Amino acid sequence: MKQVYNPYLPLNEYIPDGEPHVFGDRVYIYGSHDREGGETFCELDYVVYSADVEDLTDWKCEGTIYRASQDPHCHEIVKDAGKRKYLYAPDVVQGTDGRYYLYYALSAYAGKGGFDGPISVAVCDTPAGKYEYYGDVRYPDGKLMLDYIPFDPGLLNDDGRIYLYYGWALPMRPTKNRVIQKIYRKVMRRMFPKKTEEEIYSTNPGIMGGNVVELEQDMLTVKSFPKRMIPCEMDASGSGFENHAFFEASSIRKIGDTYYFIYSSSANHELCYATSKYPDCEFRYGGVIISNGDIGIKGRKGKDRVAVTGNNHGSIECIHGEWYIFYHRHTHMSSNSRQGCAERIKICENGFIPQVKMTSCGLNQGALAADGDYPAVIACNLTDGKMPHIGNGVCRQKKPHITHKKEERFITQIQDHTLIGYKYFCFEGKTKIFVMTSGTGSGKFLVCNRPGEMLGEIMIRPSKKWIENETVIDAEGTHALYFIFKGKGTVEFLRFGFAKES
Repeated sequence: MKQVYNPYLPLNEYIPDGEPHVFGDRVYIYGSHDREGGETFCELDYVVYSADVEDLTDWKCEGTIYRASQDPHCHEIVKDAGKRKYLYAPDVVQGTDGRYYLYYALSAYAGKGGFDGPISVAVCDTPAGKYEYYGDVRYPDGKLMLDYIPFDPGLLNDDGRIYLYYGWALPMRPTKNRVIQKIYRKVMRRMFPKKTEEEIYSTNPGIMGGNVVELEQDMLTVKSFPKRMIPCEMDASGSGFENHAFFEASSIRKIGDTYYFIYSSSANHELCYATSKYPDCEFRYGGVIISNGDIGIKGRKGKDRVAVTGNNHGSIECIHGEWYIFYHRHTHMSSNSRQGCAERIKICENGFIPQVKMTSCGLNQGALAADGDYPAVIACNLTDGKMPHIGNGVCRQKKPHITHKKEERFITQIQDHTLIGYKYFCFEGKTKIFVMTSGTGSGKFLVCNRPGEMLGEIMIRPSKKWIENETVIDAEGTHALYFIFKGKGTVEFLRFGFAKES
């Protein structure tokens, strides 16, 4: 039986910021490209994967479609950060001429220089061929379009009219405290060194927020000055976007006569949406589609996140009649090794999109079969009860997390009370279940279909090598599967599997 699970690409592949687009009979994933165990964001060049819209279990690597070295701006030096050689979150749109246009922004190390612009464009005759540098988004007089913060482009071809969405914002709330205001100003001067004091403090609206601008048919020239569409948190009071205002990750879809703007909110870990009957104004907050810590599900607070959280970026796409949200998770206790995941969503008749949980089955057509072997790292829940939110870089706390060593990907730092969850599996009665572990840990895995409802126990022994231990459980139907460690020391978890008992 062919199946697919989260993350849906090979386990050694790290493509966050996923923009899914159906072109013809295939769905293509365009995104950034992190290095496994990377030191900073987006260290690698753009690689694209695609799948037949009727078979999301089989993803094909189309190869490298564009390299940072092709952009003439890649040799520019950013103070204390080196060259602007990192390709950040892209999007692709098909122009009215039938060609495919790749929009992106370059950055230097750790995001420095990424807000200085411009938004650049590459072009190709096919969705996943070899793109060539085409130019930069600019005004009719040739001046680069650098207004507001030219970052995270999202594109829409609306019956021949081309719209570019972009922007960035600090997730800071308004304050009357003069000390905090002074800190805000200092932060902004450091983050936007090429902006003048007047641009930073006097622009109305301010430089931070979600913006839109229409482009000419040449895909480069802007028709008029960009418009503010979605407020940042500092400007959100009374807008309906409070606590879910714009942060980054602009993406746009048109469904029927309604425009859906998908974005990462000031909460950082969630993808939200806003809707309008117009492509460039009157957007209203809709809700959260997904959080990479399931925050918000049944009222869950941030302190109870079910996995380490961090930045999030993605979008929705209709694939063979079903709608999905593509997003990313964080591995290595780092913001630099992010992997793409996806979940099925529902768009209600009134246009509302309910928030969905993270799962392990993702793009699969239903629950995974409780049969055969699975990698431990497809866990959708991984928590010791006090998981952190990662900002930029690496978190040094000793927490359970996904990591790798050479060609093995596994969960490490499993200690007493760590919960490892998988949603969902389809069980058919008595089943032998095994786990492969190593480390200094000694105790047991409680096997549960929900926290507190135990199906069995698996003894865990210390070992320097991977060893198997097993038990038999009895379960029918579709359930979540949880392993909860009770014991001493630290466990590493490579894989688990099932065998039906006669």
